[in-house]
Amino acid sequence: MSEAPGRRGLLKALGPGFMFAGTAVGVSHLVQSTRAGAVYGLALIGLVIAANVFKYPAFSFAPRYAAATGTSLLEAYRRQGRWALVLYGLLTLGTMFTVQAAVTIVTAGLAVALFGKGLSLLVYAGIITIIAGAIAGLGQFKALDRIVKVIVVVLTVATLLATALALPKIDWSAAQWALPREAWDVKTIMFCAALVGWMPTAFDISVWHSLWTLARRDETGHAPSVREVLFDFNVGYIGTAILALCYVTLGAAVMHGSGVPLAASAGAFAQQVIDLYTANLGAWSRPVIAVCAFGVMCSTVLTVVDGFPRALNGLYARFRGPEDPTASRQDRASREYWVFLVILAAGSLLVIAQFLKSLKALVDLATILSFLTAPMLAWLNHRAIHGDEVPAAHRPSAGMTAFSWISIAALSAFALYFLWLRFGA
Repeated sequence: MSEAPGRRGLLKALGPGFMFAGTAVGVSHLVQSTRAGAVYGLALIGLVIAANVFKYPAFSFAPRYAAATGTSLLEAYRRQGRWALVLYGLLTLGTMFTVQAAVTIVTAGLAVALFGKGLSLLVYAGIITIIAGAIAGLGQFKALDRIVKVIVVVLTVATLLATALALPKIDWSAAQWALPREAWDVKTIMFCAALVGWMPTAFDISVWHSLWTLARRDETGHAPSVREVLFDFNVGYIGTAILALCYVTLGAAVMHGSGVPLAASAGAFAQQVIDLYTANLGAWSRPVIAVCAFGVMCSTVLTVVDGFPRALNGLYARFRGPEDPTASRQDRASREYWVFLVILAAGSLLVIAQFLKSLKALVDLATILSFLTAPMLAWLNHRAIHGDEVPAAHRPSAGMTAFSWISIAALSAFALYFLWLRFGA
């Protein structure tokens, strides 16, 4: 297969990168990045950039592996040994309920802001979960792919415009680009860990990305080259990084130093996020932005509610045997898929019920768990792309390999420091 990506091949490969963006531009951006700007101004922009840079290798290895081998990262884990499958399974089971709960409660909060308080937050969360589960279980990848593309493009344009209009409101002469040493207390370290945990998103998505790449191949009938899938990945990844900086800037321009505290409940915080846009674009934009923000969070819920059962279904299959590179990923409605979907929905709603009035606590719990598991998943992905089954021509360069090791070391050091500060200091 030729490695030169033609325009036709690039267009056919586009899709998983938008799915990645649709998943990432959710809680990590609307909630965590906005909080970073509102509380710390522009001082954490460097941390946001660093998180995106250091996580790049492990995320990029997912579509690279799928294109190079025709199989998902789950097959790579199986080849490393049953212990790798067990490790991935434990990490997934340890985070999936809080992850699903976090994205659902934010979406439910936006539903309250958009549709009113006629229903409780928990009822909205239940309705959203049921509808998303039905779409994920009964729908096809093609429909999900198209919906996410439209939502991501519309919200991206609105966010870039709102950010451009907010820039004059920042006092650039007094802006702090780094926190002073005395500001690095336990509370700040805790928030930074939570921010990094889902910046741009959790590493669980790398397995899903490899599965999306294969589903896109089945949909189009085109087996994309490594360069084509990396182009698609870079469009989504770089786009999400830029949007994260936009949300930090919006939070810094509109909320930092305003004296208005960040709301603890999901509904009130969602209203504050909508106000970010309204303050810069005008009152006319409120319904448009409310719909767009709700839409992008719905896309996140859709991809997450599909991603965990899809990955667990694949994990279950890998315990039984190797993956068939020619198998279609279009049919997701297996019995096992539905079982995992119901377990995920029930567990996440139970978590939401415990955190109805504390959005920040739930989001921080979910993101910190992802932060702590990140080094292990990054290491598994590094081992995967350097496996014997990956042709030498499709493996990362020596420079990218070295950078991957540096990234794993940096993520590990931060995680160990966090644990020491939280439990040992």
